[in-house]
Amino acid sequence: MSENTGHANGQEEQVVQTGVHNFSKEEEYVKPADAYLLERLEWFKDQKLGLMMHWGPYSQLGIVESWALSDDDADWSREGIDWERDGEAFKRQYFDLNRTFNPIRFQPDVWADLAADNGFKYLLFTTKHHDGFCMWDTATTDYRVTSPDCPFHAHPNADICKALFEAFRNRGLAVSAYFSKADWHTPHYWAPGTARGNRTWRGPSYDPAERPKLWERFVDFTHRQLTELLTDYGRIDVLWLDAGWVRDGGRVPQDIRLGELVERARERQPWLLSADRTVGGPYENIVTPEQTIPDGPMNIPWESCITLGTSFSFKYEDRYKSAQQLVGLLLEVVAKGGNLALNVGPQPDGRLPEGAIKGIRELGAWLNVYGEGVYGTRICAPYYTGDWAFTRKADTVYAFRIYRDPQATPARELTIPYLEEVRRIEVMGGGEALAFARTSEGYRVRLPEPDQDAETPIAIGFRIATI
Repeated sequence: MSENTGHANGQEEQVVQTGVHNFSKEEEYVKPADAYLLERLEWFKDQKLGLMMHWGPYSQLGIVESWALSDDDADWSREGIDWERDGEAFKRQYFDLNRTFNPIRFQPDVWADLAADNGFKYLLFTTKHHDGFCMWDTATTDYRVTSPDCPFHAHPNADICKALFEAFRNRGLAVSAYFSKADWHTPHYWAPGTARGNRTWRGPSYDPAERPKLWERFVDFTHRQLTELLTDYGRIDVLWLDAGWVRDGGRVPQDIRLGELVERARERQPWLLSADRTVGGPYENIVTPEQTIPDGPMNIPWESCITLGTSFSFKYEDRYKSAQQLVGLLLEVVAKGGNLALNVGPQPDGRLPEGAIKGIRELGAWLNVYGEGVYGTRICAPYYTGDWAFTRKADTVYAFRIYRDPQATPARELTIPYLEEVRRIEVMGGGEALAFARTSEGYRVRLPEPDQDAETPIAIGFRIATI
């Protein structure tokens, strides 16, 4: 065993901690030179809201996806493993979950309708997580949803990626395909009989520099899988690549020749954007904060992936965010120039949790009134203050007053903290112009008398015509 394969530390530790990825900073961003890719990035920045889904056999256990397979990540990822203390026995149990995965209540059209009807503009779906289980009909491995040893294989929608991608495209939504560059099931990555023995970490079980033929088999395996997805599964708008420790460089270099693959795919799909998470360089076209929002605005394409509940994968009796929390998240992300990929983990039976559906519908109802100030907008000072979020389209500025407490009574008079010259201010959803007075702190307005039965608003939007 070389020194390099001893522990998941060095650069790998900086890339991801307790399963949560860090994100590249704005000054590290490499702007594409291709004019069409720049155009596509502007398209991406217009979308604002995507529906992310982590789904696989692990949903049956209600535990974190994949990570408990890594012994070096056991201290945090196996907190919910209360039936098995033997790590090797647990790994066998986990890898056998494909034999019981049978989500017969899966209805891709229902998911697509829910997303489209509630303001989502694209799907971000896990085609394969680190555990290596493929949610499409791949020819590269039997560890897939269409394999005869998976009871779901005979279902009309057994090729889950195909069914979902088609359903979402039919509703006019774009497709972003999540793919883990690591694969903890294939013997080309975690190889039996190599130096680490049974002890697992997030990287390969051998040093690729010392076993170049074995590593080349893994590279070929990865290229074949991605070629399938990018050739046989229709239009893919974004290739969203996880496992940022799989990179050329770092403590354990793991070069999968990604550029070669992406450029070949763009010959067929020239619009393809690549999100090679945390790696930087020409194939991280989109920066991807996880479970966090940057402190300030970023003038690069970025997307925060944040859970609707507390977990990316399905968790029994999970707690889901309220409408106030969801609108607040979206407005902060958009005001700082990003997209929100809101994640829900489907249930093992193929349905979405009721708590998640409720939140999605409440967010959609708010967007039905105020979406004009969200979609297709760009950043505008003072961006985000905590109570206020600002966006802009050309000469129109949108100001949102955010209410965190659903029991609070909003003040009738507000000062919008915007300091540039304006000629008209109106409340979104009504269109009536408001009288305003300029102060040193912004523009003082008085809200119309609310209906007696009106509920406390989640956030009120103002449309401001600038001079």
